[in-house]
Amino acid sequence: MKTVIALVIVAVLAWMTLGASPSVAQAPLSIKVGAVVPLTGRYAAGGAQVKAGYEFAIEDINRAGGVMVPEFNKKLPLALVLLDDESDPIKTVARLETLFASDRVTAYLGGFGSDLHAAAASIAEKNKVPYLGVAFALHKIHQQGFKYLFSPFPKSPDLVKETYLFLNGTLPDAQRPKRIAIFKERTDWGEEIGGLWATRAKEFGYSAVAIEEYAIGARDFSDNILRAKAAGAEAVFGVPTPPDGLNLVRQMKQLAFNAKMYMLIRAADAVVWSQNLGKDGDYVMLAPGWHNAMRFPGVKELNDKHQRAFGRPGDVLTGPSYAAVQILADAIARAGTLDRAKIRDAMAATNMMTVEGQVRFRADGTGVVTVVFLQWQRGKQELVWPKEFATAPFQFPAPAWEQR
Repeated sequence: MKTVIALVIVAVLAWMTLGASPSVAQAPLSIKVGAVVPLTGRYAAGGAQVKAGYEFAIEDINRAGGVMVPEFNKKLPLALVLLDDESDPIKTVARLETLFASDRVTAYLGGFGSDLHAAAASIAEKNKVPYLGVAFALHKIHQQGFKYLFSPFPKSPDLVKETYLFLNGTLPDAQRPKRIAIFKERTDWGEEIGGLWATRAKEFGYSAVAIEEYAIGARDFSDNILRAKAAGAEAVFGVPTPPDGLNLVRQMKQLAFNAKMYMLIRAADAVVWSQNLGKDGDYVMLAPGWHNAMRFPGVKELNDKHQRAFGRPGDVLTGPSYAAVQILADAIARAGTLDRAKIRDAMAATNMMTVEGQVRFRADGTGVVTVVFLQWQRGKQELVWPKEFATAPFQFPAPAWEQR
């Protein structure tokens, strides 16, 4: 009888050890998150802002103990594995495959620039790894049926519509710059947003009087500029890379093309814009998805952290990048597991407050987010739209180059 009782006790203890807490024993040390970000090359300045946002968010989440994963009945820290793609989409693909095969990451975070994200999206879909990308507005990639791609960032249709709503909601009809020159980069995003600016202009009371195409990395914009000038364009819309944007502005000044408004999305995102152009960089507008004056939970704390690290409040892409990590952590917690497919489903059901405001996703993975417009004024990026967050009024018209 004693032997039987002893065997029963041993069996019960074995069951308690193996059956009651196997998940805790199998819990990983951390949740690996892979990010491929351009830290060198033409997108390096934007990539640096994205990297900072990711690192700040992970630091804050881990300081609070990490992400609660019910599957393991414990909080796990996030571990960022970040690789540089050198602003090269071919290397974006290769780095993502490395993160999947060697590091076995649970999710992907993206870099900067629509062409890099376009290359990344198909890899995330192939590997069935949830992918969160900011700092890209290309809508086309979301129309390919991808299920693992999510972007809490304004897309081309949002930006185009809001451009005209902003102008109509800010300026009296008689003052609006109704004759528009579109500098259309020969890339997927350039074609997409340039085409939308042109086709939707009329319904809002504008006309595209010049549509000037150019290749990425172009050195000479003089023909484009002179044609836009001859057409009497009052506003310039474009999405140049940072190097192209700098060349475009310098050559517009040289050729005395004095528009009343300049919307150069992407090129003007980085703080080096003003450092490189000085007063010539003023009056240019951008739409980076965030500004450090937006009054959402956590923004003050993020600004304080950024101030300590870099000597200035949060850069414009730091907020969306920080929000991407918030969304990922929330999806993992709601999924209750590190199973990628279940995290993907939880991500699709996102509806939460972040440092960039309330975020939810449409069925195609595009984010329903606040569209913001900034303008360089006296060497500083001022928030001019939406009005409830504005740090300064929209300065219009831009003075002629020789009067600055």
